[in-house]
Amino acid sequence: MSKYDVVIIGSGLSGLLCGNILSKEGKSVCILEKQHQFGGNLQTFKREGKVFDTGVHYVGGLGEGQNLHQYFKYAEIVDKLKLERLDIDAFDKISFKGKTYSFAQGFDNFVETLANDFPKEREALNNYKTQIKDICSHFPLYNLRPNLGLDNELDYFGKSVGDFLQSITPNKTLQNVLAGNNLLYAGIPNKTPVATHALITNSLIEGAYRFEDGSDQLADLLIETIKNNGGTLINSSEVRKLEMGNGKIESAILTNGEVIEANTFISTIHPSLTLAMTDSKLLRKSYRSRINDLEETMSVFATYFSFKPDSFKYLNYNYYHFNENNVWSVPNYNHDKWPQEFLFLTLPNSKSKTFAETATAMTYMSYDEVKQWEKSTIGNRGNEYEEFKKYKAEKLIDNIDKQFPGFKDSIENYYTSTPLSMKAYTGTKNGSMYGILHDSNDPLKTKISPRTKIPNLLLSGQNVNFHGVLGVTVASVFTCTEMLGMEYLLEKINNA
Repeated sequence: MSKYDVVIIGSGLSGLLCGNILSKEGKSVCILEKQHQFGGNLQTFKREGKVFDTGVHYVGGLGEGQNLHQYFKYAEIVDKLKLERLDIDAFDKISFKGKTYSFAQGFDNFVETLANDFPKEREALNNYKTQIKDICSHFPLYNLRPNLGLDNELDYFGKSVGDFLQSITPNKTLQNVLAGNNLLYAGIPNKTPVATHALITNSLIEGAYRFEDGSDQLADLLIETIKNNGGTLINSSEVRKLEMGNGKIESAILTNGEVIEANTFISTIHPSLTLAMTDSKLLRKSYRSRINDLEETMSVFATYFSFKPDSFKYLNYNYYHFNENNVWSVPNYNHDKWPQEFLFLTLPNSKSKTFAETATAMTYMSYDEVKQWEKSTIGNRGNEYEEFKKYKAEKLIDNIDKQFPGFKDSIENYYTSTPLSMKAYTGTKNGSMYGILHDSNDPLKTKISPRTKIPNLLLSGQNVNFHGVLGVTVASVFTCTEMLGMEYLLEKINNA
């Protein structure tokens, strides 16, 4: 039987960051991962020697002096990351109504670029810039400063992104353009908080980057630092139960019967899965019901493309296309019109700066469309499931080819994933893209604290703060401050 200062359940970005921070600060750490491969959504897979990202496609805030750069500097990994900065004048392109609009990096550049398409909306765009920056200023950890109780970040979780955009401009086309990359948060205009939109938008406008040769490098670097700090990582180790004793958790019992003890336990997996591991009366029925009944974000169908040599140019931007004149596809999801939208991007590789080896396309998909196969194991879902995936992939390919003529002829092979894949690998209900849906109509209901009523059980991950690399990083730091102290840890990070 092993005993540690901290046992961390889950080796996604949050688990690895918590492990990095706590082992760096002298704690003995053990990370338990139920899958064979560490990394969660940082994982990549290889086919024919080519790399495909599964979850992290691009990220903001990694420029010198920016928030994520400083967090990763403290983690001692920032200088080792292989990054490709996206096009300064068009890191995202939004295509609908037969026209394409560009998001530029740098707020002044962002405003000027869109003002070329909306010359009468310059004042509105400047107002948008001002308000986005102001909203972000109210989030302490986003700005690497302690929460002194003076910030009103909850106010911005209580206002919807739809209402916010309507307050910026009555121009419906501009409203849609400004929300054009909402697939990054599975947006619902009357539910998604403006905070989610603002924090993601701000970080990308400050600087948008891709991971060259795959995002698994981030996982690999964090794993290396944890091991160098004396930490332990164990894969193929699913936690079956959290054993209580003396009013706290004493041990994690694995499905193979192994018992691992710790003083503190951090769960980075979905909160409902964490609750299922303990029947402790300290977690009230009302709390369990609230967590288990929370609405989840939409799921996704993804197709991964391998190209013939030197056949498809590398695109140093992300392309969001909408078949209708409304970018809010989640509340308007229609099986018969699928796909209503897609995100298309190429992965940078160190072999060529001109041609892409691989690309990814993502579009929303309801779990209901694959529910009939949920009880079958991976690889044993039969021909009907394979035909379903092929049919969907070819419809998506036809849509992409209309936007990028010649795309279809460039494809060597393709691979697909459905909401069932997401559910299997991330543990989210119904394979949701980003876990729990934050609802501006009841922000306290969907706000999850890292602390629980079990004194030595903490939560972390995308459901504690918000999703994405930056959101999960902030959530991980937030959780670790419960053990290390807010002012102490932020001083260490700021002085890294």
